[in-house]
Parts: sequence; structure tokens; C-alpha cells
Amino acid sequence: MSAAASTPEPEGPAPGPTGAPSGFDRVAVSCEGLSKSFQLPHEKTTTLKQRVLHPRRSRAVTEFRALRDVTFDVGEGEFLGVIGRNGSGKSTLLKVLAGIYPPEPGGRVQVNDRISPFIELGVGFIPELTARDNIVVNATLLGISPARARALIPEILAFAELERFADLKLKNYSSGMQVRLGFAAAIQADASIYLVDEVLAVGDARFQEKCFETFRRLKREGRTVIYVTHDLPTVERFCDRAILLDRGRMAAAGDPREVIQAYYQQQLGMSRLEEDRPAPSTATRWGDGSAEILEAWFEDAAGDRSAPIRQGDPAVFRARIRFHKAHENPVFGIILKNERGDHVWVTNTIFDRIATGDFAPGDETIYTLRFEAYLGEGPYSAAPAVAYQDAKRFADWREDAAHLTVHADQFTNSIVDLPHATEIEPAERSTAPSAVS
Repeated sequence: MSAAASTPEPEGPAPGPTGAPSGFDRVAVSCEGLSKSFQLPHEKTTTLKQRVLHPRRSRAVTEFRALRDVTFDVGEGEFLGVIGRNGSGKSTLLKVLAGIYPPEPGGRVQVNDRISPFIELGVGFIPELTARDNIVVNATLLGISPARARALIPEILAFAELERFADLKLKNYSSGMQVRLGFAAAIQADASIYLVDEVLAVGDARFQEKCFETFRRLKREGRTVIYVTHDLPTVERFCDRAILLDRGRMAAAGDPREVIQAYYQQQLGMSRLEEDRPAPSTATRWGDGSAEILEAWFEDAAGDRSAPIRQGDPAVFRARIRFHKAHENPVFGIILKNERGDHVWVTNTIFDRIATGDFAPGDETIYTLRFEAYLGEGPYSAAPAVAYQDAKRFADWREDAAHLTVHADQFTNSIVDLPHATEIEPAERSTAPSAVS
């Protein structure tokens, strides 16, 4: 939008041949040296009497630096997550990208395609107008013609589940209803770049699932999405890359899981992520503690723990277990779950008819499963367990102890994609007489 200066060394993944992040052919959004400040008055004159009695009273002003020298590129078709604590500059960043705020001199924002913003609750809506009228107004702001906007009204209202309230003024809508309407209107714009800010914060579970399906569709269509949220699991689930903002600065950029771990460390008051220390676990676990699952992970055939697995490729699950009390022939097993929580795969050493041996206090072992990942596209989590021989009493059970992402060439919305062969053959004509009813 403003004149470009020389491009600095980008943060995050190495650039592709066109300057885009690795894995993407073109740059959709580019930010360089982006800063934004606001003047915050300490005292506000609110009445005419105050102005008359104290005409020369000076008002103290403090400068608030919302963004500080932020530089990053977003590839065409990339799903970028932006996370950080409240007040870190996330929403300000989106508003600068949307053109609501201008960047300060010296900063540059370049948006290379049509943009559709869903910035915050109520932006672009007029409370005194009905939902129908607001859809037309909002669509016009997004570059959609009024005629096209009116044609989209039934679809938008159906997505937002607001057909019964189409003629109700927006000032009488709840915050959740306004979120549904705003998001439904924003995704109807035929844009290449979508800015989404905290869409899941107010919606109910049913609406969130609609949002998830929309995110999947946008990824399949190769749309660019910049997604601001506090919902960290969705960042890991959908985002190709993430950036962490801390008091207006970029504190981390790169793989979503690593950036999320850096955020956890930031929450603990640590200045950087320690490579040899795992992120704080939010997993639910139970058991009598006679054995402990120290860590669990997935890896590809080459032993890489961080790489996603291509559908059908070999994959490995491992869990490292330490025994605090003696165990005779304990049972090891896992439950693999998809993002909806469905049990995709359940196995254990009883099903596999494997004798595991005896363990003394202090012994450690690695439980390993090798399989081919004929799974549907998406994220998965594993809950490993160590049980007694009766498989009813548990020494340790950890929910969400390890995570796996499967990438496929096509999205089928299925739990598994089994290898198969398809044949279409001509059917032999039957010579039997047809039945007459």
C-alpha cells in the first residue's frame, strides 16, 4: 500500500524462490517494519463546565506502542495463526492489514489480492438496521454488489441460523448472534485473503463446528487466512505456521507447535523456549503411579518427530515408560483419536498377544507401534496407557500425550482412507422375466 523499502531478512521459515515462505509460490501479504502507536490521555474533559472552568488545563498523554517493528510474509494459500496475550497487538495487526489503521511512517504493508476481514464483534454493522439490511451494507463494504448481496441473504442467514430473526434490529441481537451473522457474511465474499479475529470466542459448539468446516474448505480451495485467536488447539489443527506477539513485537515465528510451546513458556515468565524442556502438559491422566509414561511421540520412517505424515506412509508411535514398582507382564496400549474425539484405532499388547516381561522399580522401556497411516486428512491425538494384567487397573493413562498430523492429496471427510481398487464393469443382462405387480 505504501512505498516499499528494501526487504529485510524474513523471520520464520526460509523464503521460497519468489520471496514467499517455504512451501508457497507467491506472497499474499507482506509486512515490513510495521509499527503502530496510540495516544492515551490520562484525563478526559467530559463536560462543558470543566472546559469553561479549566480552559488551559493540560491533559497528560502517554504513548502506547501496540506494534513494534513487525516483519513477516504470508504465502498465497497459507493459513497463518497469530497468538499472544491480551494487549499483545494481535487485533491491531489485523486492523492495519485490513486498512482500518494506517501503518506508521517507515512501515510497509502490501496486500496482493482481495481481502475479506472479520475483525471484531460489531465492526461494519449498524445497530439500528435489521440483519437483512446489515448484510447488504456489509457486503457492499466487501466489494459485493447490492444485487448480489440480496441474493446471498438466505444463504447467509441459514449459515448463521438466524432466519427467524432476519427482520430484527441488530441492537437487539446477542453477541453470539452478531458473531454468527458477521462471520457468515464475511465468508461469502469471493476473496483470496481472509482476516479472522476470535470467531470462536462467542459461538456455541455447533457454530464452532461450522467454522471448522469453513476453515477446511478455505484450505482446500487454497485461500489465504490470517487467524487471530486464543484457542491454541485450533492453531495447531489448521495453521501451516504461527507467529507469537509479545507487547507488540514478534517473539516467535514458525511451526505452530513450537510457537505454542514458546507461548506457554512466555506465560510462565520465561524469555525463551528451552529446547530440552517439553511444554507444560495439559493432558488428563490417571492411575496409581506404579508406572509413569514419561513422554510419547509420533515420528516418520526417518525418525523425525516434527514432520507431518503423508497419508499411507509408514509411521511410528513410541512411549517411554518408567516403573516405580515391580510389574509382571503389564499391558501397554493406546487409543488414537481424531479431532472430533472419535476412537479411530484402539490396540494393546493383549490384542497383539505379546508378553511384555517383568519390570523392577527404576526400569525403563520403550513401547513402539509401527503402522501405515491410512488415515483421513487432519490432526490426531494418542492416549497411551500402562495397565495391570487384568487390563482394568491402570498404572498410568495419559490423554492427549502425543499428536500426529496426516496430510492427504484430497479431503474426503472420512476417518480412514483405505487402500483399494475400483472397477466399473458392464452388468450382464438378466434373461429372467420381470416381476409384475
